[in-house]
Amino acid sequence: MSKIKMKNPIVEMDGDEMTRVLWKQIKDILLLPFVDLKTEYYDLGLKARDDTDDQVTLDAADAIKKYKVGVKCATITPNAERVAEYKLKKMWKSPNGTIRAILDGTVFREPVIVDGIKPIVQGWKEPIIIARHAYGDIYKDVEFDVKSGEKVSVVISGNGSDVKTEIMSFKESGVLLTMHNLDGSIKSFAENCFAFALEKKKDLWFGTKDTISKTYDGRFKDIFNRVYNEKYKDKFEQAGIVYFYGLIDDVVARVMRSSGGFIWACKNYDGDVMSDMVSTVFGSLAMMTSVLVSENGFEYEAAHGTVTRHYYKYLRGETTSTNPVATIFAWTGALKKIGELDGIKELTAFAESLEAATCATIESGVMTNDLVSLFKKDGITAKGVSGETFMKAVAERLKAR
Repeated sequence: MSKIKMKNPIVEMDGDEMTRVLWKQIKDILLLPFVDLKTEYYDLGLKARDDTDDQVTLDAADAIKKYKVGVKCATITPNAERVAEYKLKKMWKSPNGTIRAILDGTVFREPVIVDGIKPIVQGWKEPIIIARHAYGDIYKDVEFDVKSGEKVSVVISGNGSDVKTEIMSFKESGVLLTMHNLDGSIKSFAENCFAFALEKKKDLWFGTKDTISKTYDGRFKDIFNRVYNEKYKDKFEQAGIVYFYGLIDDVVARVMRSSGGFIWACKNYDGDVMSDMVSTVFGSLAMMTSVLVSENGFEYEAAHGTVTRHYYKYLRGETTSTNPVATIFAWTGALKKIGELDGIKELTAFAESLEAATCATIESGVMTNDLVSLFKKDGITAKGVSGETFMKAVAERLKAR
């Protein structure tokens, strides 16, 4: 069988630990036998980032701007323990945060649904799609240690005069966090959410804490309302869908009581947390697709981390049952998008077939161990296998199509 040819490359960003192992297996078992894969490779493993003073992350983001489509493996965001373990020069920032800040845009995360795995929240009948703002908040914050007796003020300057506001007089030692956002980025977030809701023909829910954060969260509320009323209100009514805004705590309660089937827009941190909750309810952290949509390009990734515990088992020579589904779907998402942009229908069709084969393999009873206790389907007994064995089963099913 001749391999499918590509015109332009995908930006490939390798990662860390067990997901780096899966990354190579996915390429070797599921992609390279079928596609003449064309990528521009960037190693975002922690050592490579440290060796280049994180320049490789900036270069990868610029490459996505150039080629428009990227696919990223999970990476380590180091804490103090990781700095010591890897002997790093410093505590590098999240590569996801860096790339998202450069590209701007919105991260859409949707659970992968398979027959036989029902949501833990019994009322959720349809998937909930998380739309996560991909700029600012704590991911672009500046933090300080403050000593007892010190005062902290913010000075805003640049328009001919300085405005100084005292924040806190510390009577004991503590910490300080400052964060920001931009009107243009919030507007882009709103536009992406409303446009995506129209494309999917699903209601859009959004929540902040504007009663407490009257200026910061209030800005999100006001921009969303303005964009909706000026550009999307009539379109939503014609499509028969609804935009709902509420306080974040009220929205969370409504989500838990809902039947699902809508898009939930979240600020950056809220989206980070809530996407993990949604993916877990629908099965597993490894069963959630994730794509950053921006004017600068599209970046596909798994929504989970590097599976450190499995990686240490792998290094000891032990067999691991690591779920590769989200990483497979990161690759298929990128292949579908580049196929769409370059007009290669065969590539798009292959990616769709790989997704279908992945789900069908699980539905046949072959899956990684994290799904076994969740799987219930008449006449089929779940069988837990290693991540590599699962991928080989997917490949056999794919060849048979």
